[in-house]
Amino acid sequence: MSSKIRTMSFDAIVIGGGGAGMRAALQLTESGIKTACVTKVFPTRSHTVSAQGGITCAIASADPNDDWRWHMYDTVKGGDFLSDQDAVEVYVKAAPRIIYELEHFGCVFSRTPDGKIAQRSFGGHSKPRACFSADRTGHAILHALHEQLMKNAKSVKIYNEWYMHALIVDGDRCNGVVVSNIQTGEVEVIQAKAVIFCTGGYGRVFKITSNAFASTADGVMAAYDVGIPLEDLEFVQFHPSGLYRQGILFSEAARGEGAYLLNGKGERFMQEYAPSRMELAPRDIVARAEQSEMDAGRGVDGKDCIHLDLRHLGEARIMERLPQIRQLGIDFLDVDCVTECLPIQPTAHYSMGGIPTDINSHVILDAEGTRMKGFFAAGECSCVSVHGGNRLGTNSLLEAVVFGERAGKSVLEYTAGIDYGNVKEGQEKARILKKFEDIFQRDGSESYNTIRDEMKEIMMTHCGVFRNGEKLKVCIETLKGLQERFKKGKVTDKGKLFNTEIYEIMELGNMLSIAQLIANGALLRKESRGGHFRTDFPKRDDENFLHHSLVYNTPDGPVVKPKRVVITKYPPAERTY
Repeated sequence: MSSKIRTMSFDAIVIGGGGAGMRAALQLTESGIKTACVTKVFPTRSHTVSAQGGITCAIASADPNDDWRWHMYDTVKGGDFLSDQDAVEVYVKAAPRIIYELEHFGCVFSRTPDGKIAQRSFGGHSKPRACFSADRTGHAILHALHEQLMKNAKSVKIYNEWYMHALIVDGDRCNGVVVSNIQTGEVEVIQAKAVIFCTGGYGRVFKITSNAFASTADGVMAAYDVGIPLEDLEFVQFHPSGLYRQGILFSEAARGEGAYLLNGKGERFMQEYAPSRMELAPRDIVARAEQSEMDAGRGVDGKDCIHLDLRHLGEARIMERLPQIRQLGIDFLDVDCVTECLPIQPTAHYSMGGIPTDINSHVILDAEGTRMKGFFAAGECSCVSVHGGNRLGTNSLLEAVVFGERAGKSVLEYTAGIDYGNVKEGQEKARILKKFEDIFQRDGSESYNTIRDEMKEIMMTHCGVFRNGEKLKVCIETLKGLQERFKKGKVTDKGKLFNTEIYEIMELGNMLSIAQLIANGALLRKESRGGHFRTDFPKRDDENFLHHSLVYNTPDGPVVKPKRVVITKYPPAERTY
C-alpha cells in the first residue's frame, strides 16, 4: 500500500450512495458547495434499490380520511412505543411534500384509473398509504435521485468503489475520513468541514438475510471506534417473507395485494396470532407467528418454511403489481407464483438501531443530546428514532429521503462561515496502512470464510426471531472465540489491485464487533418489545425498559446506559392487532 500523502478537501463528504446519501448529496449540490460522495458500490447498486413494496405517505389517494395523525399513531404503535414521537411527527408531516417532490424528480409511481398516485395496504398501517412503483419502488426512487444528482454534477465528485475506513476526529469535532480506492488500493485522507454517514445497516451478520453484501456495519463501527455510542442495537427486524434458505426478499406488497400465508396443513394461521389484521399485522408479529408454526412442526413438508400463496390474485394482477416477485420465484426456485405457492421464511431485514442523531440528523454523543460537531447521519445506519422497536413496512424509504434532506440542510447551516479543522494527514493514513499490513502479515491458519459462516449461524440460531438468556450467553462466548480466531486468519490474495478479499476481511471484523454488541444488548434487555423477543421474558416491561439503550466503547469494554424515550402525544398502551 502506498504511503504517499495527498490530502483532498471538500466542504462536505457524504459516505454512502443509497436513498439517504443521494438525497443528502442533492441538497448540498443544489446549494453549490463543494461536495464528495464516497460509496463502495456504484450508487444505483446501493441497497435502497432492492426496496420493493412502497414508500408511505398519508396523501389520502386511497382513503380520504387518512392524515398524518393516523400515520404517526400507526408508526408509534408499530414501534411498540419506543419511537421518539417528536421525530415521528416531523417525519410524517414531511411525507406529502417528499412524495410530490420525488414525483417531480421523475420517479414513476403506479397510478389509479383517474391518474392519482396509487396506494396499497401494508402491515401495521391502518390505512392504505403505501405509494408504489409496481414492486420496484426503491429502484424507481434511487434512479430518480441519481439523475437529479447528475444534473448537478459540477458541484459533486462521486468516488465509486471506494471504501471508508475511519473517521478523523479532533476532540468533539469531525474533520474528515480516511478512505481507499478499491480498484488501486491507494489510501487517501479526505478533509471536510462536515461528514454525513448514510452507510446502511448490518443484516449480513445473520445467515438468512435480505440485505445486500454491502450491509456490513462499516459506518456504525467507524463511529463506535471513535467513542460515539450506538443506540438500540438489540432491535433487528426479521421480515416474514424471505426466500426459503436464501433470504432474498419477497415484498410485503404481496400481502398488501391480498396474498395468504399458509402453514404445512394449508391453514391461514395468522387467524391465531393477529385476527383483526391477519397477514397485514406488523412484521415482527408475522415473523414470530411463522417461526412458531415451524417450531411446532407445522412447516411445509416438515421444513423450516411456510407458503406465500398468490394464486388467487390471478396472472394479470400479479404482472401489473408484483412482476419482480414472480420473476424471483422463477429464477431462484423454478416456482411460478401464478400457479404455485412460494416457500418463505423469516429473514434478517432491517436495523432499527444505529448511530444516535437528533431530528436534524446531528450525531449526538450522550443521552442529553450533546452534538458531535461536523458529523451527521441519516438512513438505516442512524437511529433518530422514528421506528422504535419495530419498523413498519414502507417507512424506511420515507426515513431515508426525509432525514437525508434534513442532514443536507443541517450541513449547509453548520458549514457556513467555518474553516477546516485540524487533520494530521500522516498519522491518520499510517493508522490505516498499518491495518492493511497487519492483515497481510498474518501467518495464520484460520479461514475467514469459515469464521464468517459460523458467525452467521450462531446469530441466526441464538439471536434471531426468538431469544433467551442462555442462548444469548452462548452466542456472546462463541463470538468472542471467533474474534480471537479472526486474528489468526489467513489471507490468500496479497495483491494491491482490486483486492476484494482484503476489504471482505475488514468488513468481517466490523460484523464480528457489531454482532457481539447486538447480542450483548439483547441479553441486557430483559423484556419483549417489537423485534426483540425474549422467551424467558415474554412481556413488555415499561417500568424497567421504556428507554433506549446507548452502548459506549470504554477501555473496560461495552457499557450500556439508558436514554429516555420522547413521548408527546401517545402514551404507551397495549399493542394488539
